[in-house]
Amino acid sequence: MSKSNTFENDLVKLVFQGVAISDFAQALSGGSVLEISLHTANPDEAGDQTTSEIAYTNYARVAVARTAGGWDVTNNQASNAAAINFPQCGASGGTATYFGVGTNHTGTGRLLYSGQLTAPLTISSGITPSFAIGALTVTED
Repeated sequence: MSKSNTFENDLVKLVFQGVAISDFAQALSGGSVLEISLHTANPDEAGDQTTSEIAYTNYARVAVARTAGGWDVTNNQASNAAAINFPQCGASGGTATYFGVGTNHTGTGRLLYSGQLTAPLTISSGITPSFAIGALTVTED
C-alpha cells in the first residue's frame, strides 16, 4: 500500500512549511523550525539526531523555519529555500557524508529524514559548511 501523490505532497508541506492538511482527522503537533544536522555516516532509519552526528569544534545544528521561506515544496519534494550555514569550524574538523532533518536543536531528538550528500564535505579549521539554495532535497514517495 502506498500514499497518493496528493497526500505525499500535503505531508511534505505539513512537515517543512507547517501547512495544515485540510480535513485531516487528527491534529499534528510540532515546532516552528526543523533542525538540520551533519553526519559522518548514515544515521539510518532506526537512528536519531545524534547517530553518527559530526562533532567538529563549534558545530551546532541549524534551525530552518517550517514555512515557504524556509522550504520550497513541489511535486512531493522539499528543498531549502534559503542558504543553510553551519558555524565555522574551530580547531578540529571532520567529514560529513549525510545530512539530517530533525526536531531538536540539541540532544537526541527525532530524526525525520536523512540523506547522503552528493559528495563528502571535508570540514577543517576556518571552514564554514553551507548548503546553497535548493542543495538539500527531501522526496516523499
